[in-house]
Amino acid sequence: MLRTETIDKWVRGRLGDRLVVESREPLLVWQGHFPPVYAFRRDEVADGALDPAPAPARDGFSFFGPQLPVAQWYDLRVGDRVLRAGAWTLDAEPVQDRVVLTWEPGRLDWTEEDEPVTGHPRDPHKRVEVLSSSRHVEIAVDGVTLASSDRPVLLFETDLPTRYYLPVEDVRLDLLEPTDNTSVCPYKGRADSYWTWPGPPGLPNVAWSYSSPAPAVGAVAGRIAFYNELVDVSVDGVAQERPASPFSAPAQRPGAGA
Repeated sequence: MLRTETIDKWVRGRLGDRLVVESREPLLVWQGHFPPVYAFRRDEVADGALDPAPAPARDGFSFFGPQLPVAQWYDLRVGDRVLRAGAWTLDAEPVQDRVVLTWEPGRLDWTEEDEPVTGHPRDPHKRVEVLSSSRHVEIAVDGVTLASSDRPVLLFETDLPTRYYLPVEDVRLDLLEPTDNTSVCPYKGRADSYWTWPGPPGLPNVAWSYSSPAPAVGAVAGRIAFYNELVDVSVDGVAQERPASPFSAPAQRPGAGA
């Protein structure tokens, strides 16, 4: 259930303007099917930053928390800043002597080399690619067409369904309701616009857009994509089967319960 791999990226985590951790050989740790986290040697963490703390109260599942038993929790203290339960050690033999620091958005600022990364470390075994296409893509829910386009940008991401990013002009935004939901992705950046389908069966935050995506996927900027898992997708007149993915489960979708 636990897998590790040393990687040669220069990784830094900051609390405000203070460096908390720095490594040029961090250990990637996969906890089952979850994205990886970094586990650092204690000498890579700033002196005095780790303050043993009791386990925090946790209400249900947390994507950004530990997914294996914890041996010890820590508050992170740097100068006059304190980040409660910002680090922990896992009770697992290969990594017991290393420390994991939180990647929950809004807590620490992370860079891999000199690029900001959010959400979780980038998995070296995953690939994201975007391609412009002239395929005809239609999106519908219960027979209601929400989008129709001959100008999609297809985004291919390892282990996930193909996503069809469509021009705003080709989406029936008058049938959708904007929400204040946002999410982060280490490969694509910050999705800063979401829309809900208000009609039956009710699909909260079923569509999203990146106004300023990461450079590697810049072609999706300002375009809108839908969860294939929840809507009816037709490509060149051929109905696509609804895929199964982690996002099929409501708890895995950002803001699904909002």
